[in-house]
Amino acid sequence: MRPDLSGTDLFLEMLAAERAAAPNTLAAYEADLLSCAQSLAGQEQTLRDATAEGLRGWLADLAAEGQARRSVARRLSCIRQFYLFLLREGLRTDNPAANLDTPRPERSLPGFLSESEVLALLEACPAPEDASPARTRRGQVALAALELLYASGLRISELLSLTRAALAGEAQTLMVRGKGGRERLVPLSDSAREAVKALMETDRALGSPFLFPGRNPTQPMTRQAFDRILHDVGLRAGLDPARLSPHVLRHSFATHLLAHGADLRALQMLLGHADIATTQIYTHVQTERLRQAVAACHPLAQQAAENEPEGGKPPSVQEDAP
Repeated sequence: MRPDLSGTDLFLEMLAAERAAAPNTLAAYEADLLSCAQSLAGQEQTLRDATAEGLRGWLADLAAEGQARRSVARRLSCIRQFYLFLLREGLRTDNPAANLDTPRPERSLPGFLSESEVLALLEACPAPEDASPARTRRGQVALAALELLYASGLRISELLSLTRAALAGEAQTLMVRGKGGRERLVPLSDSAREAVKALMETDRALGSPFLFPGRNPTQPMTRQAFDRILHDVGLRAGLDPARLSPHVLRHSFATHLLAHGADLRALQMLLGHADIATTQIYTHVQTERLRQAVAACHPLAQQAAENEPEGGKPPSVQEDAP
């Protein structure tokens, strides 16, 4: 039996109207609400009349399923917003999620490719000279997409929604509409513009408004179709496809910029992060660069290196030394 989801439609409508939530975001929130409602139904409660104890039971169910703490924290964020909405609309007089503890997410560094691996990926895109027209175009799609992802740090949703009109002319920057409808300017490299021009010329006869059209030219390419292209290019480049994703290229963009001295605030603007705390995950690059600078330049570090024996290990200390 489907659990009681009363109140969720109004909540989702609010997210779409007031916060310009993307369809994928709305679908994720709807799934979170359904998950909570199903757990509450087993406790003879509904979303509208849930207690704090019932919500703790839902969190326990998620933990028993082996869900990552980051996923649980995201789902709990949705539920908190839902009850705040009910409270604001006068549909509840209390907030049962107010005192629930948020699981501390595991801190993980974003995966990224080395500069040489990115270069190998780009070099593997073009098809051989004797390739069929379809394969030649597939190579052009791959090159234009990877150039834009790596040179501009785009999200895959931003990439696939690009229109031909947005990339017409000789502009050095591109206006991108990101999460929450926020707009930002991102740079366009010379190589990215050349790859885009080649693809646009090949696709001129399709009459599609999109830079990366799908099988139906009136619709953009799907994420799944792009994943297949990236998988094939990765194999040709000698890279493990399991390490590749559009987000890995976005992480590579950010990591390489910081490694070459980019400012964290500028990187926040380029990535379209609303909060610089989101961008700070990339400071592991700065930390390593600072460590290397200290090791190379600090007089005590240099003195320690001079006193280090040939084996590369410091002199041993006697166990009974004070």
